[in-house]
Amino acid sequence: MSSTVQERKDFESTNTMKAVMGKYFTELCHGPAQGKKTAWCTSVGPAELLRALGFNVYFPENHGAMLGASRMATDLIPLANARGFSPDICSYLTSDIGSYLKGESPIQKMKLPGPPKADVLVFNTNQCRDVKDWFQFYAREWNVPCIGIHTPRAIGEVDEAMVNYVAGQIEALVEPLEHVAGTKLDRDRLSEVIGLSRQCTVLWKEVLETAAHVPSPITFFDGTIQMGPAVVLRGTQEAIDYYRLLLAELKERIAQGVAAVPGERFRIYWEGMPIWGKLKSLSTQFAELATCVVASTYCNSWIFEDLDPADPFRSMARAYSSIFICRSDDRKEAYIEEMSAKYRVDGILYHDAKTCPNNSNCRYELPQRIHKKTGKPFLILHGDLNDLRLFSEEQSRTNIEAFIEQLAQG
Repeated sequence: MSSTVQERKDFESTNTMKAVMGKYFTELCHGPAQGKKTAWCTSVGPAELLRALGFNVYFPENHGAMLGASRMATDLIPLANARGFSPDICSYLTSDIGSYLKGESPIQKMKLPGPPKADVLVFNTNQCRDVKDWFQFYAREWNVPCIGIHTPRAIGEVDEAMVNYVAGQIEALVEPLEHVAGTKLDRDRLSEVIGLSRQCTVLWKEVLETAAHVPSPITFFDGTIQMGPAVVLRGTQEAIDYYRLLLAELKERIAQGVAAVPGERFRIYWEGMPIWGKLKSLSTQFAELATCVVASTYCNSWIFEDLDPADPFRSMARAYSSIFICRSDDRKEAYIEEMSAKYRVDGILYHDAKTCPNNSNCRYELPQRIHKKTGKPFLILHGDLNDLRLFSEEQSRTNIEAFIEQLAQG
């Protein structure tokens, strides 16, 4: 049932993004030699606080995604397993530690030395416990501080009591971070950085919402690449400038009727982690089936509209405690239903990532409940974010073809 794929028009903005990301990694890797302190931060951690204190901020989860996309991960994971890290835990963690143990990184392909050593590691458990264990490994290796925030899980309402609880933890990070940075926190600078983060997040949301247009000018697979600045450069003007450029291009595509998937017939919602090493082949398969994966929970995880320069600590607490991954199943269910309607999807694909139970939302009857309410067909795709030994290409291809055939039959 495959159709001939029409030629796809690449984003003109992408070259600018490559330059922006290249500048970030260059400054990051050369920072220590220039006397700049480096803070490692979880992807949904208090990056604004770290930037305000003058740290170069490095996100190991971004490195984990790079290891997956470059297909280096599968060869590196066994090194971490041999060190004592289970094959069943986060493959971002195991691939990153394997990369460290072997001294090989995709960053080196940029002619850079690789990830910089941390002066301090700052985690937020809003995603999972693994991020803390991951950071504590490096803290032991380098004898540097590892501090962080313990966010409740399965959150229903993000109420004032919880906001105050998490905000207190963020504020308690200030003194030890000042000690490492060798400077006092400038509260005005913190407010400025939070304002820049909020502008970035609003623009990123607008970028993703262009996919509500039929046909969509952007896919989930595009989003996993275009999200780079929103992850590693939020709190900077560079991220804002880039998303203004990308948004303008997407709006122009809408005006000209340029589709991300030429001949778009079906629209899919992707729930769960990307399969980093198979983004290209999956994107090609869906294009061949004239199907656009228009939206995802994953790409929307870097939208933090609650950030408020006038209330830095409490707004960070609210923003970073409201993300999908740490919410209750009732909240997740309502969110996916809302997104399915907003993006006018025909079906939902759930990625059951073997080593990422916290971001696999198909294990406790959620797909069946949403199907009962909305009537949207669903497919559960078994795989992993980084460990390709857990992904069957042939089986997945067959299952996706059968799913699209189901949509075609109505």
